[in-house]
Amino acid sequence: MWWAYDNRVLIKPRRGQKEASLPLKALIIIVPEDLEEIVSMLTGCRQGRNLFLSWLYHIDGNDKICVVGPLLGSPQAGMVLEKLIALGVREVVVLGWCGSLQNYVAIGDVVIPVGAYSEEGTSRHYLSSNLSERDAGFVPAANQPVSMEFILKAFRSWGVKLHSGNVWTTDAPYRETISKVLFYQNLNVLAVDMETSALMSVARFRGISLGVILMVSDSLAMLKWKPGMKSPEFLKTRNAVFEVLKDFVQIDGEKYGRP
Repeated sequence: MWWAYDNRVLIKPRRGQKEASLPLKALIIIVPEDLEEIVSMLTGCRQGRNLFLSWLYHIDGNDKICVVGPLLGSPQAGMVLEKLIALGVREVVVLGWCGSLQNYVAIGDVVIPVGAYSEEGTSRHYLSSNLSERDAGFVPAANQPVSMEFILKAFRSWGVKLHSGNVWTTDAPYRETISKVLFYQNLNVLAVDMETSALMSVARFRGISLGVILMVSDSLAMLKWKPGMKSPEFLKTRNAVFEVLKDFVQIDGEKYGRP
């Protein structure tokens, strides 16, 4: 049909006439409890406007970075990131949680995704302009921000164990079946989450840099769910990650790169 491949969009993300531009950098915190704690650690952090059920936070005296969160799932993640980009953000660091799929990725470790297998509904709208190719499933990572190099170096100095590799992103955490876990284990996929592939898809499509940090909060590696959100290993890593990201937000210097 003549209209099948007309890819002109009808609604574009944009900055409204009364909307102020944002800093070039943003820190996105996915989990509500993490957002609350990190915001409480930041001097001069004040809540601003609502963005699709997420909140935008400004740092008094710091025009280089803003903080945004929480997020739940890929559709909201994609919409929030689109709006941030429309308001001027070009470099994003994301903090979230994930479930391990491999025995060597332990609760309390940190996963840095270099790509994601998409089982969510947002990425397919960004992966291809050809409607017949919508269900292509793998999303390569976007270019990482310069600051990620310094953040990861700081994590290592705190003794945080890091893993780089692919993750699996799903819309349905209650449909993480044994067959799916075995399938992704065989592909050496490290972990599962709910936002990474969508964030990567939007970032690549819009040409911005984005780095994702996933703290391992639970495990499916033994084909049963092992929660670890309250374990000493997870809480120790969480505290270290928070300290590093607090410095990332508050220290304006070469240590974490410049926008």
